[in-house]
Amino acid sequence: MESVLRNPMRGILMKVSSVVVFLCMQTFIKLAGTDVAPGQVTFYRSFFALFPIMAYLAYRGQLKAAFYTANPIGHVKRGTIGIVSMGFGFYGLMHLPLPEAIALGYATPLIAVIFAAVFLRERVRLYRWSAVFFGIVGVAIVSWPKLTLFRAGGIEAEQALGAICVLMSAVLAGMAMIQVRKLVEEERTATIVLYFSMIASLCSLLTLPFGWYSLDLETTLYLIVAGFCGGVAQILLTESYRHADVSTVAPFEYTSILLGGVIGYVVFGDVPGGHMMVGTAIVVAAGIYIIHREHQLGLERRNAQRAGGGG
Repeated sequence: MESVLRNPMRGILMKVSSVVVFLCMQTFIKLAGTDVAPGQVTFYRSFFALFPIMAYLAYRGQLKAAFYTANPIGHVKRGTIGIVSMGFGFYGLMHLPLPEAIALGYATPLIAVIFAAVFLRERVRLYRWSAVFFGIVGVAIVSWPKLTLFRAGGIEAEQALGAICVLMSAVLAGMAMIQVRKLVEEERTATIVLYFSMIASLCSLLTLPFGWYSLDLETTLYLIVAGFCGGVAQILLTESYRHADVSTVAPFEYTSILLGGVIGYVVFGDVPGGHMMVGTAIVVAAGIYIIHREHQLGLERRNAQRAGGGG
C-alpha cells in the first residue's frame, strides 16, 4: 500500500477544486441546452471522462491494475444505478436554475443514511435521524414551489418535472453510494472509478436508438468539455481523500451552492428565491451535522478498537 503524506490543507484545496470543476461541467451541460437527450448527455459525460481518468491512472502506474476486478457484477450494479441517476440529474439540471438543481442534489447524503440503515443494517441513532428529517423538510421547501407548477403547463411544467427528476437522481445516487460502500471492501478506488465510466458509457450508448439529436459543433464541444471536466473533477476528488479525512473535506462540498449561485446569476440570470434560500440553509445544516456525527462515531469506533487491542 502506498504511503501518503497527510496534508489536510492540500486535501481541502483539492476538494474545493473538484467542486469548481464539477460546477464547470454542470454549466457546460446547461449551455448545451434542453434539446439534447439525457442519454446523449450521459454518454458524452462518461466517455470523455475516461480520457483524463486513464491518463491519471497511467501516470500513477495504476492503469493495468485498475482493470482487474474480483466483482464485475458489483460494478455492473453500481454502474447501472449510477447512469440512471445521472440521466435523471442531467434532465433536471437542464430544466432547473443551477442553484436549485444543486440544492435538491444535497438530498443524496440524507437518503444514503436511510439506505445504510435499511440495507447495510447500520445503526443510526436519534441525532442522525433528526438531521435526516429536517434535511428532508429543507428539500421539500426548495422543491415545493416547482412541484406546484405542474398544473401551469409549458415551461413551468418542465421545471416541475425537472425537480422530480433531480429528486429521483438523489434517491438513485443514495443507492449507488451503498453499492460503492460494498465495493470498497474488496476493490481499489481506481478500479471503481474506471469501471463506472466504462459501464456508464456503454449503458448510455444503448439509448442511441431512442432519440438522440443531431448536434451542432458548439453543442458538441460543450458536451465534450463537460465530459473532460467530469473526469478531472473525479480525479481531484479522489486525490482530496488521499491527503485528508473524509470528515475534513466533505463539508466543503457545500461551497457549491455559493459558487453555483454566482455562476447561475452571471451566466444564466438565475436569482434564488426565498424558499430556495431557506430550504437550502436547512439542508446544508443537516448535511454538515450528519458529517460531524459520522466523524464522532468513527473516532468512537477507533478508540474502542484500540482499547480492545490493548486489553
